[in-house]
Amino acid sequence: MSARTCDKCPYYLKRSGYCALLAVKVGDPQRPPCVSNPGNSSGTEPAPASVVQNFPSASGTVALAATPVAAAPPQAPVQAEIANAPQVPASYADEVVEQQLIEPGSFDYVSTGIPELDAALGGGFIRGKTYLVAGETGAGKTIFSIQFLLTGALQYGEPGVYVAVDEPTEQLLKGLKRFGWDVTELVRRRMLSFLDMRPHFSKIYLREERRKIEPRFVIEGILNHVKKVKAKRLVIDPIAPLIYGGSQEDVLYVREFLRELVFAIERIGTVTTVMTSEVPTGSRLLSRFGVEEFLASGILVLGLEEIEGDVVRVLYVRKARWAPAKPVKFVFDIEPGRGIVIKGFYSALRAAMRQ
Repeated sequence: MSARTCDKCPYYLKRSGYCALLAVKVGDPQRPPCVSNPGNSSGTEPAPASVVQNFPSASGTVALAATPVAAAPPQAPVQAEIANAPQVPASYADEVVEQQLIEPGSFDYVSTGIPELDAALGGGFIRGKTYLVAGETGAGKTIFSIQFLLTGALQYGEPGVYVAVDEPTEQLLKGLKRFGWDVTELVRRRMLSFLDMRPHFSKIYLREERRKIEPRFVIEGILNHVKKVKAKRLVIDPIAPLIYGGSQEDVLYVREFLRELVFAIERIGTVTTVMTSEVPTGSRLLSRFGVEEFLASGILVLGLEEIEGDVVRVLYVRKARWAPAKPVKFVFDIEPGRGIVIKGFYSALRAAMRQ
Protein backbone atom coordinates (compact mmCIF):
# COMPACT_ATOMS: atom_id res chain seq x y z
CA MET A 1 0.00 0.00 0.00
CA SER A 2 1.24 3.49 -0.81
CA ALA A 3 2.53 5.61 2.05
CA ARG A 4 0.36 8.47 0.83
CA THR A 5 -2.94 9.14 2.57
CA CYS A 6 -5.85 11.54 2.10
CA ASP A 7 -5.47 13.19 5.50
CA LYS A 8 -3.04 15.89 4.36
CA CYS A 9 -4.43 16.30 0.86
CA PRO A 10 -6.00 19.76 0.25
CA TYR A 11 -8.70 18.15 -1.90
CA TYR A 12 -9.87 15.76 0.84
CA LEU A 13 -12.95 17.02 2.71
CA LYS A 14 -12.74 15.30 6.08
CA ARG A 15 -16.28 16.10 7.17
CA SER A 16 -17.91 14.42 4.19
CA GLY A 17 -15.15 11.96 3.31
CA TYR A 18 -15.23 13.34 -0.22
CA CYS A 19 -12.46 13.97 -2.77
CA ALA A 20 -13.18 17.32 -4.42
CA LEU A 21 -10.59 16.67 -7.14
CA LEU A 22 -11.85 13.30 -8.37
CA ALA A 23 -15.48 13.92 -7.32
CA VAL A 24 -15.74 10.57 -5.52
CA LYS A 25 -16.46 9.31 -2.02
CA VAL A 26 -13.36 8.09 -0.18
CA GLY A 27 -14.03 4.78 1.55
CA ASP A 28 -10.68 4.60 3.35
CA PRO A 29 -8.50 7.73 3.71
CA GLN A 30 -5.49 5.39 4.09
CA ARG A 31 -6.11 4.14 0.56
CA PRO A 32 -6.48 7.27 -1.60
CA PRO A 33 -8.44 6.68 -4.80
CA CYS A 34 -5.81 8.64 -6.73
CA VAL A 35 -3.11 6.04 -5.94
CA SER A 36 -5.07 2.90 -5.08
CA ASN A 37 -6.93 2.77 -8.39
CA PRO A 38 -6.20 -0.67 -9.88
CA GLY A 39 -5.76 0.96 -13.28
CA ASN A 40 -2.99 3.16 -11.91
CA SER A 41 -0.17 0.73 -11.34
CA SER A 42 2.49 3.41 -11.10
CA GLY A 43 1.35 4.44 -7.62
CA THR A 44 1.51 8.11 -8.51
CA GLU A 45 -1.27 10.61 -8.57
CA PRO A 46 -2.69 10.99 -12.07
CA ALA A 47 -2.82 14.46 -13.54
CA PRO A 48 -6.43 15.63 -13.68
CA ALA A 49 -7.92 16.19 -17.09
CA SER A 50 -8.14 19.81 -18.18
CA VAL A 51 -11.39 20.82 -19.73
CA VAL A 52 -10.94 23.14 -22.70
CA GLN A 53 -14.02 24.79 -24.12
CA ASN A 54 -14.33 27.12 -27.09
CA PHE A 55 -16.64 30.06 -26.44
CA PRO A 56 -17.92 32.06 -29.40
CA SER A 57 -17.41 35.77 -28.99
CA ALA A 58 -17.93 38.92 -30.96
CA SER A 59 -14.24 38.99 -31.87
CA GLY A 60 -13.91 35.31 -32.72
CA THR A 61 -13.63 32.04 -30.80
CA VAL A 62 -12.08 32.11 -27.34
CA ALA A 63 -10.51 28.92 -26.02
CA LEU A 64 -11.00 28.71 -22.28
CA ALA A 65 -8.97 26.25 -20.23
CA ALA A 66 -10.95 25.56 -17.11
CA THR A 67 -9.41 24.70 -13.78
CA PRO A 68 -8.49 20.98 -13.92
CA VAL A 69 -11.33 18.69 -12.96
CA ALA A 70 -11.72 14.95 -13.01
CA ALA A 71 -12.75 13.60 -16.38
CA ALA A 72 -16.42 12.65 -16.26
CA PRO A 73 -17.28 9.04 -17.15
CA PRO A 74 -18.81 8.56 -20.59
CA GLN A 75 -22.55 9.02 -20.46
CA ALA A 76 -24.65 6.30 -22.01
CA PRO A 77 -27.81 7.34 -23.80
CA VAL A 78 -30.66 7.86 -21.38
CA GLN A 79 -32.88 5.34 -23.14
CA ALA A 80 -30.29 2.57 -22.77
CA GLU A 81 -30.07 3.29 -19.04
CA ILE A 82 -33.84 3.36 -18.67
CA ALA A 83 -34.11 -0.20 -19.97
CA ASN A 84 -31.95 -1.41 -17.06
CA ALA A 85 -33.42 0.85 -14.41
CA PRO A 86 -34.88 -0.77 -11.26
CA GLN A 87 -38.62 -1.29 -11.09
CA VAL A 88 -40.72 -0.41 -8.08
CA PRO A 89 -43.43 -3.00 -7.31
CA ALA A 90 -46.95 -2.08 -8.31
CA SER A 91 -48.27 -2.85 -4.84
CA TYR A 92 -47.10 -0.99 -1.78
CA ALA A 93 -47.25 -1.80 1.89
CA ASP A 94 -47.92 0.98 4.32
CA GLU A 95 -44.81 1.74 6.27
CA VAL A 96 -43.58 4.26 8.76
CA VAL A 97 -40.36 5.92 7.68
CA GLU A 98 -38.26 6.80 10.69
CA GLN A 99 -36.55 10.16 10.61
CA GLN A 100 -32.90 9.86 9.75
CA LEU A 101 -30.80 11.35 12.53
CA ILE A 102 -27.82 13.17 11.06
CA GLU A 103 -24.86 13.91 13.27
CA PRO A 104 -22.45 16.73 12.42
CA GLY A 105 -19.76 15.51 10.07
CA SER A 106 -21.70 12.38 9.08
CA PHE A 107 -24.03 13.71 6.41
CA ASP A 108 -25.32 11.44 3.69
CA TYR A 109 -25.05 13.17 0.32
CA VAL A 110 -27.02 12.70 -2.89
CA SER A 111 -25.72 13.71 -6.29
CA THR A 112 -27.22 16.74 -7.98
CA GLY A 113 -26.50 15.19 -11.38
CA ILE A 114 -23.71 17.71 -12.04
CA PRO A 115 -20.27 16.38 -10.92
CA GLU A 116 -18.65 19.80 -10.68
CA LEU A 117 -21.49 21.10 -8.52
CA ASP A 118 -21.28 18.02 -6.28
CA ALA A 119 -17.59 18.76 -5.74
CA ALA A 120 -18.29 22.42 -4.96
CA LEU A 121 -20.89 21.37 -2.36
CA GLY A 122 -18.54 18.88 -0.74
CA GLY A 123 -20.49 15.85 -1.92
CA GLY A 124 -23.82 17.08 -3.28
CA PHE A 125 -27.11 17.81 -1.57
CA ILE A 126 -27.57 16.60 2.00
CA ARG A 127 -30.10 13.78 1.98
CA GLY A 128 -33.43 14.71 3.48
CA LYS A 129 -32.96 18.48 3.13
CA THR A 130 -34.63 21.11 0.94
CA TYR A 131 -32.91 23.21 -1.72
CA LEU A 132 -34.08 26.25 -3.66
CA VAL A 133 -33.13 26.70 -7.32
CA ALA A 134 -33.83 30.31 -8.29
CA GLY A 135 -33.62 32.03 -11.64
CA GLU A 136 -35.37 34.06 -14.28
CA THR A 137 -37.42 32.61 -17.13
CA GLY A 138 -35.34 30.39 -19.41
CA ALA A 139 -32.45 30.01 -16.98
CA GLY A 140 -32.70 26.20 -16.88
CA LYS A 141 -34.57 25.51 -13.62
CA THR A 142 -36.81 22.76 -15.02
CA ILE A 143 -33.89 21.11 -16.83
CA PHE A 144 -31.91 21.12 -13.57
CA SER A 145 -34.86 19.59 -11.73
CA ILE A 146 -35.44 16.77 -14.22
CA GLN A 147 -31.70 16.07 -14.38
CA PHE A 148 -31.70 15.75 -10.57
CA LEU A 149 -34.55 13.21 -10.74
CA LEU A 150 -33.06 11.25 -13.67
CA THR A 151 -29.73 10.96 -11.85
CA GLY A 152 -31.47 9.42 -8.87
CA ALA A 153 -33.58 7.01 -10.93
CA LEU A 154 -30.92 5.87 -13.41
CA GLN A 155 -27.74 5.91 -11.36
CA TYR A 156 -28.92 5.20 -7.82
CA GLY A 157 -32.26 3.42 -8.18
CA GLU A 158 -34.06 6.20 -6.29
CA PRO A 159 -37.68 6.86 -7.31
CA GLY A 160 -38.52 10.52 -7.84
CA VAL A 161 -41.64 12.68 -7.90
CA TYR A 162 -42.08 15.82 -9.97
CA VAL A 163 -44.86 18.11 -8.73
CA ALA A 164 -46.06 20.14 -11.72
CA VAL A 165 -47.76 23.35 -10.66
CA ASP A 166 -47.84 25.58 -13.75
CA GLU A 167 -47.57 23.15 -16.68
CA PRO A 168 -49.82 20.18 -17.54
CA THR A 169 -48.05 16.85 -17.22
CA GLU A 170 -48.81 15.86 -20.83
CA GLN A 171 -47.23 19.03 -22.15
CA LEU A 172 -44.19 18.57 -19.92
CA LEU A 173 -43.64 14.98 -21.07
CA LYS A 174 -43.85 16.03 -24.72
CA GLY A 175 -41.31 18.77 -24.11
CA LEU A 176 -38.92 16.34 -22.40
CA LYS A 177 -39.22 13.92 -25.31
CA ARG A 178 -38.37 16.65 -27.82
CA PHE A 179 -35.38 17.54 -25.66
CA GLY A 180 -34.12 13.95 -25.86
CA TRP A 181 -35.42 12.67 -22.53
CA ASP A 182 -38.14 10.12 -23.24
CA VAL A 183 -39.07 9.10 -19.70
CA THR A 184 -42.03 6.92 -20.66
CA GLU A 185 -40.33 3.74 -19.50
CA LEU A 186 -39.25 5.27 -16.20
CA VAL A 187 -42.83 6.35 -15.59
CA ARG A 188 -44.05 2.83 -16.42
CA ARG A 189 -41.56 1.34 -13.97
CA ARG A 190 -42.71 3.81 -11.31
CA MET A 191 -39.20 5.21 -10.97
CA LEU A 192 -40.41 8.63 -12.04
CA SER A 193 -43.88 10.01 -11.45
CA PHE A 194 -45.55 13.33 -12.15
CA LEU A 195 -48.11 14.87 -9.84
CA ASP A 196 -50.22 17.56 -11.48
CA MET A 197 -51.50 19.79 -8.69
CA ARG A 198 -54.02 21.73 -10.77
CA PRO A 199 -56.69 18.99 -10.71
CA HIS A 200 -55.88 18.56 -7.02
CA PHE A 201 -56.68 22.21 -6.42
CA SER A 202 -59.99 21.88 -8.27
CA LYS A 203 -61.07 19.03 -6.00
CA ILE A 204 -60.40 20.82 -2.74
CA TYR A 205 -61.29 24.34 -3.78
CA LEU A 206 -65.01 23.67 -3.61
CA ARG A 207 -66.45 27.10 -2.94
CA GLU A 208 -65.70 30.28 -4.83
CA GLU A 209 -65.77 32.33 -1.65
CA ARG A 210 -62.83 30.37 -0.23
CA ARG A 211 -59.82 32.58 -0.78
CA LYS A 212 -57.20 30.13 0.44
CA ILE A 213 -56.58 26.42 0.71
CA GLU A 214 -55.51 24.96 4.01
CA PRO A 215 -51.83 23.93 3.81
CA ARG A 216 -52.60 20.49 5.18
CA PHE A 217 -54.65 19.58 2.08
CA VAL A 218 -51.79 20.39 -0.27
CA ILE A 219 -49.18 18.80 1.98
CA GLU A 220 -51.19 15.61 2.41
CA GLY A 221 -51.62 15.32 -1.35
CA ILE A 222 -47.88 15.55 -1.95
CA LEU A 223 -46.80 13.36 0.96
CA ASN A 224 -49.30 10.63 0.13
CA HIS A 225 -47.90 10.40 -3.38
CA VAL A 226 -44.28 10.49 -2.17
CA LYS A 227 -44.90 7.66 0.30
CA LYS A 228 -46.90 5.66 -2.23
CA VAL A 229 -43.98 5.41 -4.64
CA LYS A 230 -41.36 5.40 -1.86
CA ALA A 231 -39.70 8.41 -3.44
CA LYS A 232 -36.25 9.55 -2.39
CA ARG A 233 -36.23 12.70 -4.52
CA LEU A 234 -38.90 15.36 -4.88
CA VAL A 235 -39.18 18.41 -7.13
CA ILE A 236 -41.76 21.19 -6.76
CA ASP A 237 -41.58 23.33 -9.90
CA PRO A 238 -42.27 26.16 -9.14
CA ILE A 239 -43.08 26.65 -5.46
CA ALA A 240 -44.88 30.03 -5.48
CA PRO A 241 -48.14 29.02 -7.28
CA LEU A 242 -48.46 26.09 -4.87
CA ILE A 243 -49.23 28.63 -2.15
CA TYR A 244 -52.77 28.96 -3.46
CA GLY A 245 -54.37 32.15 -2.22
CA GLY A 246 -51.18 33.55 -0.77
CA SER A 247 -50.01 37.07 -1.51
CA GLN A 248 -46.98 39.20 -0.77
CA GLU A 249 -49.06 41.17 1.69
CA ASP A 250 -50.08 38.06 3.64
CA VAL A 251 -46.57 37.16 4.80
CA LEU A 252 -47.74 35.27 7.88
CA TYR A 253 -49.90 32.90 5.83
CA VAL A 254 -47.12 32.30 3.30
CA ARG A 255 -44.50 31.75 6.00
CA GLU A 256 -46.61 29.23 7.88
CA PHE A 257 -47.63 27.44 4.68
CA LEU A 258 -44.03 27.00 3.55
CA ARG A 259 -42.77 26.16 7.02
CA GLU A 260 -45.39 23.43 7.42
CA LEU A 261 -44.68 22.08 3.94
CA VAL A 262 -40.89 21.96 4.31
CA PHE A 263 -40.95 20.55 7.83
CA ALA A 264 -43.48 17.85 6.88
CA ILE A 265 -41.29 16.67 3.99
CA GLU A 266 -38.03 16.85 5.94
CA ARG A 267 -39.65 14.94 8.81
CA ILE A 268 -39.56 11.85 6.58
CA GLY A 269 -35.78 12.17 6.69
CA THR A 270 -34.91 10.43 3.42
CA VAL A 271 -36.53 12.64 0.77
CA THR A 272 -34.29 15.30 -0.78
CA THR A 273 -36.32 18.17 -2.20
CA VAL A 274 -35.69 20.75 -4.90
CA MET A 275 -38.02 23.75 -5.07
CA THR A 276 -37.72 26.18 -7.96
CA SER A 277 -38.42 29.87 -7.79
CA GLU A 278 -38.88 32.18 -10.76
CA VAL A 279 -37.62 35.71 -10.24
CA PRO A 280 -38.10 38.78 -12.45
CA THR A 281 -35.35 39.53 -14.96
CA GLY A 282 -32.78 41.89 -13.48
CA SER A 283 -34.13 41.48 -9.95
CA ARG A 284 -31.96 40.69 -6.94
CA LEU A 285 -34.78 38.70 -5.35
CA LEU A 286 -34.41 34.94 -4.89
CA SER A 287 -38.09 34.14 -4.48
CA ARG A 288 -41.51 35.70 -4.86
CA PHE A 289 -42.35 35.98 -1.17
CA GLY A 290 -38.87 36.41 0.32
CA VAL A 291 -39.51 33.53 2.72
CA GLU A 292 -38.53 30.47 0.70
CA GLU A 293 -34.78 31.05 0.92
CA PHE A 294 -34.78 31.11 4.72
CA LEU A 295 -36.27 27.62 4.94
CA ALA A 296 -33.98 26.06 2.34
CA SER A 297 -30.71 24.37 3.31
CA GLY A 298 -29.13 25.62 0.11
CA ILE A 299 -29.75 28.06 -2.73
CA LEU A 300 -28.53 27.73 -6.30
CA VAL A 301 -28.97 30.63 -8.69
CA LEU A 302 -29.22 30.12 -12.44
CA GLY A 303 -29.03 33.11 -14.73
CA LEU A 304 -27.96 34.73 -17.96
CA GLU A 305 -25.11 37.23 -18.05
CA GLU A 306 -23.57 39.32 -20.83
CA ILE A 307 -19.81 39.48 -21.31
CA GLU A 308 -18.40 41.64 -24.07
CA GLY A 309 -21.59 41.32 -26.11
CA ASP A 310 -22.00 37.56 -25.59
CA VAL A 311 -24.68 36.03 -23.37
CA VAL A 312 -23.71 33.01 -21.26
CA ARG A 313 -25.57 30.81 -18.79
CA VAL A 314 -24.23 30.87 -15.23
CA LEU A 315 -24.80 28.84 -12.08
CA TYR A 316 -23.56 29.75 -8.65
CA VAL A 317 -24.00 28.56 -5.08
CA ARG A 318 -25.64 31.31 -3.05
CA LYS A 319 -26.17 29.34 0.15
CA ALA A 320 -25.05 25.90 1.37
CA ARG A 321 -25.87 25.23 5.00
CA TRP A 322 -23.60 22.68 6.73
CA ALA A 323 -21.47 22.37 3.57
CA PRO A 324 -17.81 23.40 3.06
CA ALA A 325 -18.78 25.29 -0.09
CA LYS A 326 -16.81 28.29 -1.30
CA PRO A 327 -18.38 30.96 -3.51
CA VAL A 328 -18.03 29.73 -7.08
CA LYS A 329 -19.74 30.62 -10.34
CA PHE A 330 -19.85 28.22 -13.27
CA VAL A 331 -20.59 28.75 -16.95
CA PHE A 332 -22.80 26.05 -18.41
CA ASP A 333 -24.61 24.98 -21.55
CA ILE A 334 -27.89 23.12 -21.91
CA GLU A 335 -27.36 20.17 -24.24
CA PRO A 336 -30.25 18.02 -25.57
CA GLY A 337 -30.31 14.59 -23.98
CA ARG A 338 -27.73 15.58 -21.37
CA GLY A 339 -29.07 18.65 -19.60
CA ILE A 340 -26.81 21.08 -17.79
CA VAL A 341 -23.15 20.64 -18.75
CA ILE A 342 -20.52 22.72 -16.95
CA LYS A 343 -18.04 24.36 -19.34
CA GLY A 344 -15.73 26.13 -16.92
CA PHE A 345 -15.45 28.86 -14.32
CA TYR A 346 -17.08 32.22 -14.97
CA SER A 347 -14.01 34.14 -13.77
CA ALA A 348 -11.76 32.34 -16.28
CA LEU A 349 -14.15 32.96 -19.13
CA ARG A 350 -14.53 36.62 -18.25
CA ALA A 351 -10.77 37.10 -18.12
CA ALA A 352 -10.28 35.27 -21.43
CA MET A 353 -12.94 37.24 -23.28
CA ARG A 354 -11.61 40.60 -22.07
CA GLN A 355 -8.06 39.98 -23.22
